[in-house]
Amino acid sequence: MSYERPYGGRRRRRDDYDNHDRRREFVETPEARLKATIIKFGEVDAEQELPTLASEIRKLQDPATIPVVSESLRLGVTEQPYKIPHYATLLRILCAPENGAEGENVSTDVEKPSLGRQILDDFWKGFQAYLDKLAWREARLCIHFFAHLTEAKVISPQSMLGLLQSFTAVLDEFGVSTGRAKRAARCAAEGLMRAGQALKDYSPAAVIEMIASIQTYNESVTGAKWLVQPVAKLYTQDAVALHADEILDCAVASLKVLEASDFSETSSVYLQPYGDLALLTATPFDLPAVLVPPEVIELDGISVDATEDVVVKKEEWPEYLLRLFDNDVTPDPSTPAGYAVRADLLDIVDIFEVNRKECARILAEYPKWTVSGTFKPRPGTPADVPDRDIFPGRDWQLESTIIETILGANFLLPEGAEKPVYYIALITELCKLSPQTVGPAVGKSIRKLYSYLGDGLDVEIGRRFAEWFSVHMSNFGFQWVWKEWVPDIALPVRHPKRVFIQRALELEIRLSYFDRILKTLPEPFQEPSAQAMPDQQPGPEYDYDDPASPHHDAAQSVLNQLRGRAKPEEVISLLESLKNTLVETTDGDINVDAVIRSIAVQSLLHIGSRSFSHFLNAIERYISLLRNLASGGLASGAAGSPEAKADILNVISTFWRRNRQMVGIVFDKLMQYQIVDPTDVVAWVFAHREAGLDWEVLKGAIDKANGRVVVARKRVAALRKEEDDTRARANASGGADNMEVDAEAKPEEPPAIESPQLVTALKAFASLTKEQKSTLSRVLDGFVSLLYTSAPEDISARKVVSESDWENRASWNDDEWKAWQNWVWYKHFCRAYAPFLRSYVTTLSVVSFAPIEGSDDEVALLMKKIWNLATGQE
Repeated sequence: MSYERPYGGRRRRRDDYDNHDRRREFVETPEARLKATIIKFGEVDAEQELPTLASEIRKLQDPATIPVVSESLRLGVTEQPYKIPHYATLLRILCAPENGAEGENVSTDVEKPSLGRQILDDFWKGFQAYLDKLAWREARLCIHFFAHLTEAKVISPQSMLGLLQSFTAVLDEFGVSTGRAKRAARCAAEGLMRAGQALKDYSPAAVIEMIASIQTYNESVTGAKWLVQPVAKLYTQDAVALHADEILDCAVASLKVLEASDFSETSSVYLQPYGDLALLTATPFDLPAVLVPPEVIELDGISVDATEDVVVKKEEWPEYLLRLFDNDVTPDPSTPAGYAVRADLLDIVDIFEVNRKECARILAEYPKWTVSGTFKPRPGTPADVPDRDIFPGRDWQLESTIIETILGANFLLPEGAEKPVYYIALITELCKLSPQTVGPAVGKSIRKLYSYLGDGLDVEIGRRFAEWFSVHMSNFGFQWVWKEWVPDIALPVRHPKRVFIQRALELEIRLSYFDRILKTLPEPFQEPSAQAMPDQQPGPEYDYDDPASPHHDAAQSVLNQLRGRAKPEEVISLLESLKNTLVETTDGDINVDAVIRSIAVQSLLHIGSRSFSHFLNAIERYISLLRNLASGGLASGAAGSPEAKADILNVISTFWRRNRQMVGIVFDKLMQYQIVDPTDVVAWVFAHREAGLDWEVLKGAIDKANGRVVVARKRVAALRKEEDDTRARANASGGADNMEVDAEAKPEEPPAIESPQLVTALKAFASLTKEQKSTLSRVLDGFVSLLYTSAPEDISARKVVSESDWENRASWNDDEWKAWQNWVWYKHFCRAYAPFLRSYVTTLSVVSFAPIEGSDDEVALLMKKIWNLATGQE
């Protein structure tokens, strides 16, 4: 063997690698180091770091430093809003003369603005960019920064007033959307809270007028507020919510409290570290005038008879934050100090969605960024002394406040800003960070939420509560004091507390296994009569496994062929043979087609029941078999038989009756492969409502129909853009060849011919849009038939909307609780899919509401009231 190296190379020595690494070593520039220092400013002690950081910025006299500093400040302000008062103080110091003490008459170049003014001027450009993009959160946080600078005499009050007035002007726009108006109102309100004292000294009338403008708008959306209240009150449309506070209501209430005291309380609500600095003698900076850009309306010009698809906007509704504790434990958001804390915490939770561990750390350290005395000191810290000063109306518990804020964000209706898994994971991280203090707060929150069940807590919040509870228990050994809820076993089975217990235990079993969860429960919950746990562990139920069962031999022959991976055509031939045999040998009234479908589908599911991959392989291998069954045995290419599809769905629910999760999964896959349609699943849900409406399966069908339209619409838009670009390039190349042709003799452009791909995509879009309309219509028809009935013996749906009966709900039975839950699910359907429903509001109103049209019955009036509020007709 030769050890000689090819190509005349030599063995590298260690020194070569060391020198190579040193040559490639990254060297941090002074600008990058400064940027990092500004962003990390205040992590240890903001007061001590401030002079050093200001001096470091002044040392870099290069004009290129100004954009670096302003960009760093923008990042700090918009991504670390709890530091805004300290960033304002830093800029205030940079606005002072460089070569003299503040307040002294020093000789400076009057034509050259101070370093702070140059930075602020560049900062404004970034704010304008946020505004142009309608980045509302970033714009609002920049306004916080400007408001502090106004109080620090860096920005003139008249220009700050003009900035805030440009946002209140949005509230007077014709047809302004709820989301746009709400966010503009928050920008103006939170700017006023911080700079109100300086602004009122300049123009009291303008400040009062702005507060009145925000209040007037807020009072105009009472109907939308009733639709998204966390505690449902069907008997009244009163906008006063129970156990919750609407964020804009709180902003208005806090503003009125501050204005009544001429904003003298501002310094006790917000940190103002710049208040101890000497008076700034320079002329204040005037913010340029701005106009808030209009909302962007995307038009792609799809020429289809159906209306274009719209994207659900989460921010289109008022935001109610659920309250779990008393005002002496957590802040009351309708007070200035309480609103400031809640708004800060919500911003932190929203911004740090990308890093839950960092978010948990910042939330735990939040008291260092607040006014002293806002929260109780941690036990065992130097500040935890018996004779400490306690501020009246404060001294809140930090952990309870954080948990209440996170759960409030998670339980927003109709949908939270982030996915529920983020809020669940964030609470888990907080518990790991400080289990001794966060754990008790979580336990108290669970007990309070549980107490709201049965008192009107929205069913969607109850569903999310069960999900959070089960996942949280799985992260901490499934340890819970179940014996506290043993007395509730005596409640009706459909009582919200019983529904929660059943749902939570079902989810816990999914996250673990049956026997382990059973061992965590006290004996009363283990009894079959409690109906808390299933009789046996989740699994399939193959009805033809027992040799004594009817049609066992026929099912075994089909099963053997499937196990032998026979071709779909062979299985179809066998099924036809079995069908003929059953017709000849069976006596009595029996649906032979239904029996054959049951044998085939159950056998196929039995083959795929070993694992999810087995199931997918079985479905994909025998997809033609399933389509043949769904068509009712008709010729290939038929639209399908509703009866056959209903039979297939029934067989699936029977086979997986001990595992509801698999029912939803199989339904979803059959819709994906277009074996059944979303309308078929919707019809199945309303046909099997004896145990309550299965919202998860219903939601899956609606989302499938809506999602297909979204995908098809994007496909059409992409093909259209591709064709337009191709046509534009062709025209450009043709124009270059004919530049010398007489301008008056322009050649006629040939008519645009759509490509076969675009024509196919447009047909698919039209078909899927029709399917979407049919799905929404079928859901609405189901709710009308469910809630509005002329049968005198079925009075549950009518009874539960009465105030007197609601007050007497302790005597309700299963039918009445089920009817109440159906009402709230209808309410949630209307608000959750409102943007889609608005696209077909005329058609759906005429067709689906035909049975209740013209009726003055209280049930019909309430159904139409909810519909009109959700679709923007009231």
